[in-house]
This record gives sequence, C-alpha cells and structure tokens, in this order.
Amino acid sequence: MYWFVRPDEADEPRLGLAVPKAAGSSVARNRIKRRLREIWNTKLGSGALEATRDYVLVVRPGLPEAAETRGYQWLSERVDEVLARAAG
Repeated sequence: MYWFVRPDEADEPRLGLAVPKAAGSSVARNRIKRRLREIWNTKLGSGALEATRDYVLVVRPGLPEAAETRGYQWLSERVDEVLARAAG
C-alpha cells in the first residue's frame, strides 16, 4: 500500500487499486477489486481512515486466490494490517 497526503481540503480519502494481470484472470482481478472496494466503503463508514490522504492498494499475485479460499473476513483483516502500517 502507498498513501499520499492530499494538498487540498478533502472530505473523504480516495482509493486507487493496482491489480496487475499476474494476479489472475480478468474475472479474478475484477472480483478482488469489488471486494476491496466493499471493504473500503465499510472503513469509510466507520471513520477508520484519514480524510487528508489518498491510498493506493497494490494487489500481489496470489491474493485473489487466498481471498477466495480464506474468505471476506480474512481479506478485511489484511486490509486492516496495511492500514495500520500506513497510519504508523
């Protein structure tokens, strides 16, 4: 994950997703993007994100398969981990 401080007044943080072809087929890439956006929207609703930042999540090969096998909760916990690192 990369994060950037926004120079302007922001009302909410923005998300960018980078999902390379090496992460799987187009179906797998689109599925992981939908799940990550859903998790992102949940985080926005809970106020867990700083409004003055933009975030870019980079999906590595193997994540779509692991998320499919281990489930939504596992993926949400991984997102929490990378957000905690960005906050620290």
